[in-house]
Amino acid sequence: MDHRTIQLYFALLRSAICGVKLTDVEKAQFSEEQLPEWISISRRHDIIHLLALGLQKNSLIPQNDIETKRSILKAVYRYEQLNYEFEGLCEVLESSKIPFIPLKGSVIRKYYREPWMRTSCDIDILVHKEDTEKTTSLLVNSCGYVYNGKGSHDISLFTPNKKHIELHYDLVEDGLANASSEVLKLVWETASTREGYGYWFEMPDEMFYFYHIAHMAKHFENGGCGIRPFIDLWILDDIEGADQCKRDQLLNQGDLLKFAEAARKLSRIWFDGNAPDAISQQMENYILRGGVYGSAENRITVQQQKKGGRLKYALSKIFIPYDIIKFHYPILQKHRWLTPIMEVRRWSKLAFCGHAKRTMRELKYNSNITDSEAAATQEFLKNIGL
Repeated sequence: MDHRTIQLYFALLRSAICGVKLTDVEKAQFSEEQLPEWISISRRHDIIHLLALGLQKNSLIPQNDIETKRSILKAVYRYEQLNYEFEGLCEVLESSKIPFIPLKGSVIRKYYREPWMRTSCDIDILVHKEDTEKTTSLLVNSCGYVYNGKGSHDISLFTPNKKHIELHYDLVEDGLANASSEVLKLVWETASTREGYGYWFEMPDEMFYFYHIAHMAKHFENGGCGIRPFIDLWILDDIEGADQCKRDQLLNQGDLLKFAEAARKLSRIWFDGNAPDAISQQMENYILRGGVYGSAENRITVQQQKKGGRLKYALSKIFIPYDIIKFHYPILQKHRWLTPIMEVRRWSKLAFCGHAKRTMRELKYNSNITDSEAAATQEFLKNIGL
């Protein structure tokens, strides 16, 4: 999309989020020929309902486009389902006297004009690490949840209604954005109980803001974070009474202030119409060519530079660090000496379970990144603080 088309696209999203109509000048720029590309990018970034709402607000949805119109109803229905599960989960944890902190979408949607506008694919809850086994057992054995595996920072579960739950026991994820770890370790020390509850904890504003930026940075390093976190950020930056100094102090402490400033700048370009510059243009291109979780090409290009070049990236695909592979093979958490054997077992799985082709594609893409592309990526990461 050219710059003017992108501006109009984000003007429509702003119209949906704020409930205001496009200006006459903006509306005059609209053409139905723009819709297919807008719909495609909105689906990839899971904000099709916001585009539909913006189009509807400005009477721009073609009469025969039933599917786009239905996306609003689907978003409302999806929210009601997730919220029902969220409230039930919180009630179980509270009644079982298990301290917990809701994360991400279940918290941030209260700042939207309507909570259903902030879609999410799952429910994220943080518990103390020492409560993880007890909580998992409770949900599986007493509430009918289905256990779906353990990762480096969370337990994956499904409710009886097949809604995905991520039971976090650590906010530091997969060795990404690790400079933030010392700040995130303080989450329980800084949290306080929600009014009327004994075990439902909430982060203070500055910690929640820091975690949002840290999570964006983590996904950014891994291929892209999508448009939705930038909408969240724009809304968070507009909260009346928020202490920006406290937010920035934490960001500076966690080495994320430069990235936060770059992300804020792009959100204001998109939703306030501020003028772009070269760095924000790079950031925009990086985000838009991915989806909710970015793209494999973005991830390989960035991780090649984070790992130290083509060879080190290739080696990282062959030999997974112990701190990550131990979650693929839990026996390693008790018997670390088995790591080489499990590496060989993983290679066999890659060869015989359909993952070899994907890995070879990634290694081929890694080897084809030119020196100029690598240098540009390195400079880009430096400019945004990653």
